[in-house]
Amino acid sequence: MPASSSSTAAPSFRSRIGCDARSGYYAVPRRYRLHLSPSCPNCLQIAVTHSLLELDDTLPVTLLSAVPDAPGGGHLALRPLYEASAHQHRGPTLAPVLSDSWTGTIVSTHTPDILRDLARRFGDQGPDLHPRGAEQEIEAVGRLCEQDITAAAQCAGEPGTDPVARATALTALADALDDLEARLEAQRYLVGDDVTLADVQLWVTLVQLDTVHRHHLDAAAVHRITDHPRLWAYARRLTAHPAFGRHLDLDGIARRHHAHCRGEEAAGAAVQIVDWAAYVRS
Repeated sequence: MPASSSSTAAPSFRSRIGCDARSGYYAVPRRYRLHLSPSCPNCLQIAVTHSLLELDDTLPVTLLSAVPDAPGGGHLALRPLYEASAHQHRGPTLAPVLSDSWTGTIVSTHTPDILRDLARRFGDQGPDLHPRGAEQEIEAVGRLCEQDITAAAQCAGEPGTDPVARATALTALADALDDLEARLEAQRYLVGDDVTLADVQLWVTLVQLDTVHRHHLDAAAVHRITDHPRLWAYARRLTAHPAFGRHLDLDGIARRHHAHCRGEEAAGAAVQIVDWAAYVRS
């Protein structure tokens, strides 16, 4: 099994929060609930966004176990919601989930939609995490994180990967980090002058790169990754922000990884990039 810590299955539910009653789902304080396991990278993005927007009193959160306890990487606690939402649901009961307390059913399990709806429908009092006009740039950062960092690192660390494919993946990874390093030379955040969903996704991606994927790379590859001082300084700075660091469950990430990953540990496991715990503020 590759060094992956999130499911790539298509989302089971993908409704959206609208702007008025005609949409069916519209923003009402305490109507909805998030079900999150912060050891999961998708859930961690949502947890950070929820905190940045200060939604504790508006949108309650139920925390799930760090290590999934149901088949397919799901959570037993979510089974009633899935079964209420889809008759005889037989698939995995995956987090994250945005549920509707009025109907007792699931609104969405699709992370990008949930993030956008939190920012656009519930984020009146917080920072503008998904500013209009920056949608394409934020989506481009998301693709870079998913394809050129996460997928490339997984490919490079996969047991039995062809040497040419491994070298290609490592080059793509290094090029992506080089691009981000250059971008951060001129600005503190990726898009505009303040934090956005692009920063949330990149931070979670960097956490996963160091705490999960690094364990399956050789030392030379990890040293190549560390050679981006602005990028990792940016990661440390965001970790020190309470909205980011408070959700960083390093033990949970490690337990989740070791419970489901069958990849071989490589020399890069001994080369820690960031001492994450040192920058976490309560």
